Amino acid sequence: MVFYEVNLRIDTAIATEYRAWLAGHIKEMLDVPGFVDAEVLEVIDPAAPADCVQLSVRYRVHGMAALQDYFEHRAAKIREAGTARFGGRFQAERRVLQSATLT
Repeated sequence: MVFYEVNLRIDTAIATEYRAWLAGHIKEMLDVPGFVDAEVLEVIDPAAPADCVQLSVRYRVHGMAALQDYFEHRAAKIREAGTARFGGRFQAERRVLQSATLT
């Protein structure tokens, strides 16, 4: 299992509208083959600047092949929807994680 994490910093002025949009965006993401589920977390530490809300969306994905297919064939179009609607009023940082075995 692979985790695809998107960390968001959203202008407070659009936070309510962005959250409503994000719910639909997550549903769209879960229609992508290999995406299993998603969890939305509010970031409390480090604290957000006063003019921002910070959220983290963590998707569980059935392996790197499914995630790579998303990156190559769908990511640009899906990401563009948020940028077209909200412009520069949010920032997204992404990372990929996998379960680790400790010995």
